[in-house]
Amino acid sequence: MLTGGCDTHVHVIGEAKAYPMVADRQYTPGLADVTDLKAHLKRLGLTRAIIIQPSVYGTHNECLLDALSSMAGQARGVAVLDTQTTTNALQALDAQGVRGIRLNLESAGEHNSAKLQAALQTWAPRLADLGWHLQIYAPLTVTLSCTPLIARFPVPVVLDHFALWNDASCTSPESKCLLDLLARGKIYIKLSASYRSPMKDAQALHAVSQRLLATRPDRLLWASDWPHTNREPGRSPHEVSCYRDIKVESLQHELWQWLPTPEARQQVLIDNPNQLYRF
Repeated sequence: MLTGGCDTHVHVIGEAKAYPMVADRQYTPGLADVTDLKAHLKRLGLTRAIIIQPSVYGTHNECLLDALSSMAGQARGVAVLDTQTTTNALQALDAQGVRGIRLNLESAGEHNSAKLQAALQTWAPRLADLGWHLQIYAPLTVTLSCTPLIARFPVPVVLDHFALWNDASCTSPESKCLLDLLARGKIYIKLSASYRSPMKDAQALHAVSQRLLATRPDRLLWASDWPHTNREPGRSPHEVSCYRDIKVESLQHELWQWLPTPEARQQVLIDNPNQLYRF
């Protein structure tokens, strides 16, 4: 057990009657509640989690907030919010353990640079007042189209799932831009969800993880992406799709491959989440 070790990207899915999903969702996941989350953390030997609002709930964060309450201080949250959310509401969310907002363009296929740019400009001053961060799930080309904004963004920007990077050689113009942002401390990158990466090869992901670790170990996070949501082929968005069958042994193997030293694991699993999420 790594006390204080944090899985920085999990989702909690509650009972459908208590937490209805939005009608225009892209898929329907099954139950994955706080009891299941605690069992998942125990299997991994970790004690903390960052609960990310899934796209299926839209801006209705009730399931997230109830999960944070049930985790009794061992979790923090990342919400999805409307830009009209009041300052009082943001402060109330902070008191309940929310530490950032997520912009998810990838799940709905919204590869729209203008939308991301507008969101960055809208949220910059409000997040700065709270000490929150902005989490982005978008194709790397879309993210990097906003490089000037990210470079002067007043709070950290967190990029999901290896930033959806696809260059094991780390030599492309996009790679150089990404690594420059990382080296300057403008972004955090999550080492997570290898099955969502354009780089399907384990050796490629290992090489990239080591390049990132050599660049800014204090700007990396690790995550399982539990419970491994999925859109099963042939299923309508309102039919339940089974979760991906990702074994804990596979997650642990990746963790030790990507973070091969005790010092790296201390930094990425404990120190970095403590600072970013204010445990």
